[in-house]
Amino acid sequence: METTTGSLAALHDPALRGFVTDGGLETDLIFHHGVDLPEFAAFPLVEDPAGRELLGRYYDGYAAVAAAAGAGLLESPTWRANPDWAARVGYDVDAMVRANVAAIDLLRGLAAGYDVPAVLVVGQLGPRGDGYVAGEAPDPEEARAYHAPQVRAFAEAGADLVSALTLTTPAEGIGVVLAAREAGLPVSVGFTVETDGRLPDGSTLADAVRAVDEAAAPDHYMVNCAHPTHVLPALDEGEWVRRLLGTRVNASTMSHAELDEAEELDDGDPDRLAADQMHVSRRLPAMRVLGGCCGTDVRHVAAMWGVPAPTG
Repeated sequence: METTTGSLAALHDPALRGFVTDGGLETDLIFHHGVDLPEFAAFPLVEDPAGRELLGRYYDGYAAVAAAAGAGLLESPTWRANPDWAARVGYDVDAMVRANVAAIDLLRGLAAGYDVPAVLVVGQLGPRGDGYVAGEAPDPEEARAYHAPQVRAFAEAGADLVSALTLTTPAEGIGVVLAAREAGLPVSVGFTVETDGRLPDGSTLADAVRAVDEAAAPDHYMVNCAHPTHVLPALDEGEWVRRLLGTRVNASTMSHAELDEAEELDDGDPDRLAADQMHVSRRLPAMRVLGGCCGTDVRHVAAMWGVPAPTG
């Protein structure tokens, strides 16, 4: 099978069923592989041979799901690889940029070996603050400047798309889009929601999407780090829902505050998660991207796509 890489148009190709993402990388590594990830940062693994091997095995499982279900989105393990969080694990800005480039290089090498119809290599970034707590909304220009070094690293390494996940305010989403446009990269903005379907800052998902679209429209939106039953209340019949291209959902029905205090992994039930996600997918007419977030692993993602989970 010839693999198509690098074309964002593939996301909308009707010949492809859709795009598989990975699951909850950090929770999977911590709870299933015994990896210590200070500050929840997985990106240092890309600079270590054993870490790269572990990440390769991790992504291989999702490539198997993509081969059975559709196409693949390979998202870099760089959710924490922005200046403030990287500094907490000993990385200055130059070292942070190096790690982001290395992460994209790793994914491009993996993608070349996968037997799937299409693969997009995605540079993933997370919020400046805590993904579960909104904090003070940043000035969009400040957010642009803050995220620009990481986004430029993605562009330098040849990423196909920037994906911002677990954003808690529209203002930060605007800043990410501005940084991506400045770097010449397509961009996806992903918000997280609480159990009531609202962003941690209290915004409705509809208002958040409209606010970002009005100021600096991304290529599309995602929702992540929330259970499908938390996403469902956010969806209405408005045209804005057509801007949502997919979800990366949590395994647990617990709130963000409860997850933050949990000492054991709540990985829920993959089949139940798949059934709950079906209700969300039916409400999203543009649904093309589906994967997992905290607590999920390859079993959950395979179940949501209706294919057997790879073994070994």
